[in-house]
Amino acid sequence: MSVELLDTTRFHGFRVRRQIAGKTYQEYFSLKKDGKRMRGAARAAVKQQAEDRDAVLQKLQTKAKAEAAKNALFDKDGKVRGILFRMKTEKSGTRTPVFQIGIMSAKVGKIVNTTVSINLHGLETAWQKAVDFYIDHKKISKRAKVYQELLSAQPSKAQLDAMKRKRPKKV
Repeated sequence: MSVELLDTTRFHGFRVRRQIAGKTYQEYFSLKKDGKRMRGAARAAVKQQAEDRDAVLQKLQTKAKAEAAKNALFDKDGKVRGILFRMKTEKSGTRTPVFQIGIMSAKVGKIVNTTVSINLHGLETAWQKAVDFYIDHKKISKRAKVYQELLSAQPSKAQLDAMKRKRPKKV
């Protein structure tokens, strides 16, 4: 909750403040009437007004965050942010193509990582598994239009072959 009691020489009352889509919304609710501090029921009524306004702003903030999260799924090239094609070097030294997923999970509240082997599952199935992991942690429904957009962003075989031919950087 972002309702804060301010008690300074210049103001006595509640401040409601939230950031919504990069813009700060800030409103003040005074606890003074006729130069005197409010007490009891009058004070409780002002506090309730401030909390009601905060609840409205919280809904707007939640909606804006969800919208921003949807729009941030793809980068400027149309690739899915958080699903990368990598050539994983095994302990034996062989290089295996994988989809590496690393995202902030809305499900568990922390960053989650996994890899899906393209050699083991094949290109289409590996992409499907990667996207399913992604939407599970981003809390996106399989019925959502975004899900179909994620599936259609699968890299082509030619793109993957070009990546395979790149030599690993020596450190």
